[in-house]
Amino acid sequence: MLTTNFVPGAPTWIDLGSRDIPASAAFYNAVFGWQFESMGPDAGGYGMLQLDGKNVGAIGGLDEGANPSWTAYFHTPDADATAKAVEQAGGTVRSEPSDVFPAGRMAHFSDPSGAQFAVWQPGEMQGFELAGVDNTLYWVELHTTDTAGAKSFYQQVFAWDYEDATMPGMTYTLITPSCGGVEAQHGGLMELFPGSSGPAGTPNWHPVFATPDCDAAFATAVGRGATVIMPPDDAPEVGRLAMLLDPAGAQFALLTPVIPATA
Repeated sequence: MLTTNFVPGAPTWIDLGSRDIPASAAFYNAVFGWQFESMGPDAGGYGMLQLDGKNVGAIGGLDEGANPSWTAYFHTPDADATAKAVEQAGGTVRSEPSDVFPAGRMAHFSDPSGAQFAVWQPGEMQGFELAGVDNTLYWVELHTTDTAGAKSFYQQVFAWDYEDATMPGMTYTLITPSCGGVEAQHGGLMELFPGSSGPAGTPNWHPVFATPDCDAAFATAVGRGATVIMPPDDAPEVGRLAMLLDPAGAQFALLTPVIPATA
């Protein structure tokens, strides 16, 4: 399960790129109760999403031509070395490693299929302050057009360990940091759903947020303008799961896990 005990290759941060930051903040406040704390004009509108006063992620603006989406950041002790590993493994460096003084150092990449992700080399800021509990990030998931290629790429970049789980009509691959142990499993990867189109039909990393009531959170999200990719359904030994696009088009999922996500 995702935690704040960060190890190399584990998720450490997540942020949303939005064309309308106040509207996105209001949507996620309604669904999860998050409060938005702007970092001011010098930060270009970027601000923290907080639950009970603790950072769970952020929202920022979009570069020209970019589409609204969530970005998952993975821990690295050396962003520059990771950038070289990405290139050697066939990925693309979208933004070179740069310092966010004094918080840390970051870089943004695309894997060979086009799925975008980022890394965070911590300085004073380690990452999110709350995760793996209700109304926070619980899991990250990659939908890809090339499962074998994705496994090879991310193993070269992060040295992840994999475990394939056979499910009806598909294989789902569980991801674990190589030095974290099974209890540190933080995500999964799978082939894109057949017939998927739009933002959900291209390779992507997206967040899975824990909620105590998937159906209620789903109803709130849809009532606030979200688009349904998959309505709530029971996943054996996992929990009750739904997948949506927020009103701006960013993909995310809701999960009420079999084991309650409480601190």
